[in-house]
Amino acid sequence: MGLLSKLGIGIGAGTSRSVSRTGAPGIPSGGRLTPPSTGAHGAVGTTRAPEMQEMTRVSNGLKEFLWNLDGLGRGTMLDLGPAWQTTLSFFIERGFRVTSDDLLRSWKEFMKEEEARLKNVSSGPESVDLTPVGRANRFIEENLRYSESSFDAVLLWDILDYLEPAVAKQTVGCLTEFLRPGGIVFAMFHSKKPEIFQRYRVADSHTLQVITSQQIWPAQRVYQNREIQELFGRFRTSKSFVGRDQLRESLFIK
Repeated sequence: MGLLSKLGIGIGAGTSRSVSRTGAPGIPSGGRLTPPSTGAHGAVGTTRAPEMQEMTRVSNGLKEFLWNLDGLGRGTMLDLGPAWQTTLSFFIERGFRVTSDDLLRSWKEFMKEEEARLKNVSSGPESVDLTPVGRANRFIEENLRYSESSFDAVLLWDILDYLEPAVAKQTVGCLTEFLRPGGIVFAMFHSKKPEIFQRYRVADSHTLQVITSQQIWPAQRVYQNREIQELFGRFRTSKSFVGRDQLRESLFIK
């Protein structure tokens, strides 16, 4: 049985890399997910893909993130989620140069390549480090190639929950190097393994659009507070906001 099969992952196509779609649904209260004001029930039986469902949530973490970036001027940002046009436009209009790099999709593609490496190892003399650390090293070397101190901010979203722990640890280490002094990371963590797969994009200065879509990769770990603090131990300050939807928003300042 292949590596992907063991993890319950198919090779079929996932959602598109980026979607250009504007408009912000209504703002909910109390941090709860709220369906947008139009089209929430009309999607059934229409031409729209049924797996793509949008909701909104008030984001105190985003509000604090923007407050820390206020006055920065023409900064640089690394968005490690899909290249949503709404998110890009939001930050570009505020003077930021944004680099989008869908790290979770890169992880899925990398694991497909790992499947091929395993086949080569079993059929030939090729030597490959199959340990979690070895796999993490290969992934980082292939997918996180940015210069030191090249970004002022990083949108990490909930990606760490879906990466293998060794990869998550090395990813945070790389992001620490990529950030300039005073740079900030916006991350999210689930309080238990999520039952649905979600992506996020910025609607306005205190609202996130939450897109429920086809799963790219299963969640790997639920991080406790102490583990999160250890991951970001090189950051000088942190702040967290716990929502009613079992999501913790966290900010880390280098």
